Amino acid sequence: MILMIDGFKRAFALGAATVALTGGMALSSVGSASATAPAHGDHTASRHVDRGHCRVVHGRWVRVWHPAWQDRRGHRHPGYWTRTWHRTHLVCHRH
Repeated sequence: MILMIDGFKRAFALGAATVALTGGMALSSVGSASATAPAHGDHTASRHVDRGHCRVVHGRWVRVWHPAWQDRRGHRHPGYWTRTWHRTHLVCHRH
């Protein structure tokens, strides 16, 4: 009988701790949700884009120069070229 009471106390304490943690998480998520950025549906800047003057820039490889640098041990690493892929995108003129 005593073992059953101890088990009940343990289960009750565990349930109370779970409820307290869940309540704390809910309060902290409400506080962080109000400080987040606006939703992705906000396109106020795109109103000034003239869609008649848009063009497609096709994907291409662009050469990028990485300048020489020196690490913390004093070893000098020479500069080098790499090629970076710029994917196809739409370029529009704003007014």
